[in-house]
Amino acid sequence: MAKKAVATFGSSRPQTKNYVKCIRMVKSERTGAYAFQEELLPTDQAKDFFEKK
Repeated sequence: MAKKAVATFGSSRPQTKNYVKCIRMVKSERTGAYAFQEELLPTDQAKDFFEKK
C-alpha cells in the first residue's frame, strides 16, 4: 500500500503563514517570448514585487 504524501508549507513553523507566492509574467527582450517569474515572499513585500519591472 502506498504512503500518502501531503504537501505543506512547513505547517510546524507558524511564521510561514505570512508568506505568499507571487507570479508575474515577464517579456524577454531578446526573443519577445513571455516567461513566468515566481517568488515566495512575505506578505508585506508582495506589493513591491509587482511594482518593479
